[in-house]
Amino acid sequence: MTYRPEVDGLRALAVLPVMLFHAGFDWFSGGFVGVDVFFVISGCLITGVIISEMAAGAFRLRHLYEPRARRFLPALFLVMACCAPFAWLWLIPNDLKRFGESLAGAATLTSNILLWQQSGYFDTGAELKPLLHTWSLAVEEQFYILFPLILPVLWRFGVKWRVILLSLLGLGSLVAAVLDAQFSHESRVISGVFYLGFIRAWVFAHRAVLTRLHSGVQTRRLKLANRLPRMRKLANEHPFGRIQ
Repeated sequence: MTYRPEVDGLRALAVLPVMLFHAGFDWFSGGFVGVDVFFVISGCLITGVIISEMAAGAFRLRHLYEPRARRFLPALFLVMACCAPFAWLWLIPNDLKRFGESLAGAATLTSNILLWQQSGYFDTGAELKPLLHTWSLAVEEQFYILFPLILPVLWRFGVKWRVILLSLLGLGSLVAAVLDAQFSHESRVISGVFYLGFIRAWVFAHRAVLTRLHSGVQTRRLKLANRLPRMRKLANEHPFGRIQ
């Protein structure tokens, strides 16, 4: 998949409201929507990469996971190492224990599940969770790990069924998110709408479906373009005349 500079532009636009939201600007109280934009971009990129490699018969999980790990793991471990001494100096024992659990969650890419389990009335304040932001990384990486295992299975079906199955997966996730957010009275269930990967899967699946449809259109255009010279040659050889 070729480099798309406009995607980096979208990432920059997405991160800006997130930063302003955390900075406390009232106008950007919904700035966390930028995280969803990142998820949509991820669904687009990974689906495009997998489809192009599978079409070329060169798809390998190692080729997908290794570059990704090299990009984010060093930065993640650096942040964890920087936070650890300050947490040891400033946090009380109970909060320090929670921080140790968050270190394990961040290292195993399960921060979102850990934070969901800890959510509730007696949960520690967000300002005492220096690794709170790793929940979105965990959601994204869980998608990066699981989706490349699912898509090759769907590849065995036709294009129509691939789109249908992905759409059903996204629709099921969206319905679960709406029902939990609107009709549940349990704080942990509502927190699951925010933290859990399955509930957010509709964001990834939505873009994956659009990417698959776009890829199908591009493939048909390419096939048609490859056939045009042959069609023109056959038409010129036809006894009724030449096509200009």
